[in-house]
Parts: sequence; C-alpha cells; structure tokens
Amino acid sequence: MSKRIQVSSILALAVAVSMPALAEPVTYVLDGSHTYPRFSYSHFAYSTQLSRFDATTGKVVFDKVAKTGSVDISIDTKSVNTGNATFNEHIQGEDFLDTAKFPTATFKSTKVVFEGDKPVSVEGELTLKGVKKAVTLTVTSFQNMAHPMLKKDAIGANAYTVVKRSDFNAGKYAPYVGDDVRIDIALEAVQQ
Repeated sequence: MSKRIQVSSILALAVAVSMPALAEPVTYVLDGSHTYPRFSYSHFAYSTQLSRFDATTGKVVFDKVAKTGSVDISIDTKSVNTGNATFNEHIQGEDFLDTAKFPTATFKSTKVVFEGDKPVSVEGELTLKGVKKAVTLTVTSFQNMAHPMLKKDAIGANAYTVVKRSDFNAGKYAPYVGDDVRIDIALEAVQQ
C-alpha cells in the first residue's frame, strides 16, 4: 500500500472520529396509563372546574443530537371524565364536544422549539369538533432517560396552552362559563 493511500486513510478515519454523531430520531409511543390531557375553566367565577380525558394515543419523535422533534396525539373525546357521569354526557353533547360527530381530537406539531437540550414549546394544530386552530404548548418540564422499570429509553413532559372554546364551536354559556380553557397534558412515552 502506498504512503499516499495510508495517509489518506488515516486522515479520513481521523475526520470520521472527530465528527459529531449523526442525528438519530427516536420514536416513542405514548403510555396511555401515564398520559392524560386535562382541561380547566371558570364556572360562573365560583370555581375552576377540572376534567380530563382517559384515553389518549400517539407518538413523539425526538432527536436529542439534532434538537428536533415532533408530536402526534389523538384523544378519544368520549373518554371525557368530569368526575360525574351525568356531566360527562352533558360535555359530550352537541353544545360542547359533540362526540357523536367528532369522537377524536388531535394535536399535530409543526415545530418544536429547544433551549439547550430541552424543548420549551411545541407549535402545532389542535383539531377539536372539526375545527383546526394553531396553538402553542408551553413545556414546563421534560425528561429523557432510561425507564427504571421497563429498561427502555423513555421521555416525559408536562405542557399547557389556553384556547377559547368558542373558537371550536363550543362556546355555549360564555362568558358566564369561561370561554378561556386551559389544556394541560402530562405525557409519558416509551421507545418503540
């Protein structure tokens, strides 16, 4: 082997070793037993009512090297849980979620914004009751590490946004029942 080929090979190897690792997006599947979207609103200014959805599916793609990601979530709106069976039916009616026509709400990200190694916001589109609106989720906590029980890579996050329910054709009784609805999501997902 000539000296020229040896030097070229050594230089190529040195460059390859010194280059940062290539980005590798990882797909995580939502853990339905630890992922709960919640919503809260003012009830005649007497109290803040808190409810949640019990059935959520989806995935998160996260690339910690490239600092990119995406979120795709589907919520079964018939799984609404207000803590009261009669009120669950009321919320599922035409004036609010209209689950007979729209049994699913979705959130699909368009951009994940990072500060350092962690996402701080997720921009995307929320579709509820057949209406699609741009929203931004503010990420209040984020964790990426090996799950101590499952022995797989996992992520967890908490995030929130505020929407007007009237923007989604669900504004009955506003302003007495608050038009502003805060949506919080506690999310956990495990590597596929």
